[in-house]
Amino acid sequence: MAKCRITVLKRTLNQDLVDSYLSDSFKASGFGPCDQFKDGQVFLFEGFAMPAGFCPWAWADIQRDAAAMYIAGGNLPWVNRKGTAIVCCTDGFRPVVFKIERVEE
Repeated sequence: MAKCRITVLKRTLNQDLVDSYLSDSFKASGFGPCDQFKDGQVFLFEGFAMPAGFCPWAWADIQRDAAAMYIAGGNLPWVNRKGTAIVCCTDGFRPVVFKIERVEE
């Protein structure tokens, strides 16, 4: 049975949006890139359950893409690697970019 691997490609910060829209109390707390993940971090999953240690908000954003990789092989015509998707969470201030890959056993 196939598994999928999710790799954190990069954590980003839209500083212009932070400066314009983030509340002062959050700015004062040292708001920066997402602290739930680390660049290069890897998660494996099988089936439809969220991987252990994964951010529930990010999982809600990417689970349909993960399901496409798991169920249908996820060969997306706009990606130059078979069984691979590049997706991100929808946090407008500090989105995280992930690579999802189908891993055959």
